[in-house]
Amino acid sequence: MVDLSIVVPIYNEEDNVTPLHDRVVAALGDSGLDYELILVDDGSSDGTFPLLRELAARDRRVKVIRFRRNFGQTAAMAAGFAAAAGRVIVPMDGDLQNDPADIPMLCAKIDEGYDVVSGWRKNRQDTFINRRLPSIIANSLISRMTGVHLHDYGCTLKAYRREVLDGVNLYGEMHRFVPALASQVGARVAELPVRHHPRLHGTSKYGISRTTRVVLDLMTVKFLLTYSTKPIQLFGKWGIYTILAGVVSGGLTLYMKLFEGVSMNRNPLLILTAFLLFAGVQFIALGLLGEVNARTYYEAQGKPIYAVRERLNLD
Repeated sequence: MVDLSIVVPIYNEEDNVTPLHDRVVAALGDSGLDYELILVDDGSSDGTFPLLRELAARDRRVKVIRFRRNFGQTAAMAAGFAAAAGRVIVPMDGDLQNDPADIPMLCAKIDEGYDVVSGWRKNRQDTFINRRLPSIIANSLISRMTGVHLHDYGCTLKAYRREVLDGVNLYGEMHRFVPALASQVGARVAELPVRHHPRLHGTSKYGISRTTRVVLDLMTVKFLLTYSTKPIQLFGKWGIYTILAGVVSGGLTLYMKLFEGVSMNRNPLLILTAFLLFAGVQFIALGLLGEVNARTYYEAQGKPIYAVRERLNLD
């Protein structure tokens, strides 16, 4: 096993891949770390892949994965993580905005006993309105909902112990939530300021349109963190509240019929009562189906609902 695996998703970065490789070599040359550089071509349509092939031919530490089409950054990271052999795995962007010179600092923090070290682009070199402002709002919302408080969830440059990533499956835009998902199994998370450079070549693949996808994935993460092993406690709770509201509405309907002479078939509360009772039953049924699916998920994979940090005197 090598000390370090650097995973870089690449999409149409023909002007950046060679300088990126040179900077990684320069940053880690004197670090004493045995490393590999995994470059994942996410379906580039420019001259990126021929350059990646050339890098792999002249540097044995470079590993290249080429997708058949563009699957997105999360998929590229998942493929890189699966191929990584390092004790520590460090993802980073391929646009030269992350600085490889920060990697030894992140690894040193891992060696202090942390499982995840997240980069914080404290002096971020991006436009304010469509990049930094949405990021500030998203980071605050994610921190509040997950309970893992970081300044910069969107910074790709992070360091992970490989055993933390072994239990994390990535979908959608979930790569940015890995620190929160890792905290679910007791990972120790730290954050360090890292350098951030302005983009010199190519165009950004990020935009404000990603906000909706991030919010939807945040809902998924919140559910996974809190209710993945007990969905009935979420849906059943709302089912009971809804049924109680239906009972109250039904009681008001009867009261108005018996004491105020309001005909039930002309009273909108009767329709509300039927709707609430039906919705309450649906919530409880959804929770029970969720319980069945949760048991199928964990038992079919032999996946425990706990995580062990270490064992002593156990054969």
